[in-house]
Amino acid sequence: MGASQTRTEHKYQDLADKTGFSLEQIENLHKRFQQLSDNDNTISREHLDSIPSLANNPIRKQIIEAFFDKRNQHQNEVGSYEEIGFEQFLMVMSHFCPPSLTTTEEEKEAMRKEKLRFLFNMHDTDNDGTITLVEYRKVVEELLSKSGDIEQETVKAIADAAMLEVASTNVPHMAPDEFYEGITFEHFQQILKGLEMETRMHIRFLDVDTPTLRCGNSTS
Repeated sequence: MGASQTRTEHKYQDLADKTGFSLEQIENLHKRFQQLSDNDNTISREHLDSIPSLANNPIRKQIIEAFFDKRNQHQNEVGSYEEIGFEQFLMVMSHFCPPSLTTTEEEKEAMRKEKLRFLFNMHDTDNDGTITLVEYRKVVEELLSKSGDIEQETVKAIADAAMLEVASTNVPHMAPDEFYEGITFEHFQQILKGLEMETRMHIRFLDVDTPTLRCGNSTS
């Protein structure tokens, strides 16, 4: 009993070092993971897809896929998992942590960049380093899907206009016959420059209030 508890604590400490979560936070997230997985060692897309509070989210598919995207595991891997274990689940959850009161400015900037990369990956579905017009149209279509009956051509026009605005901002001297290939991560960072990401990026559909899950040199 004591040896088993010690092994668990050592394992949790390793996860705490990787994610910035406290041991107590990891224990609470593990309980939620067990609820989602029906006490299994892994969860699938179907487990997340069955969460009631996620049902009406217009970007439900992107959110679920983000949990299985290897790019979000801080290991420079690409591709996706069929199922994920608790460590992979925890690594994704760590992207939603706001900084603690003792987080340095350098650490905050690193956290911000990671959050932006996470959001970028959600929309760069083919992992080519660019959010193309086709991918952007899909995002707009899903965001507008809860707004009633909107014709496909209207969705296309909205997405095209938004992409043109992005192009004019990021490539102001683009020639009339030049094709804007899409939003790179550098452009993405520029678009969201000034937006306070550190505490705005929350996740509540797992019945976990991430604004309270502060990461990075926590004193709690």
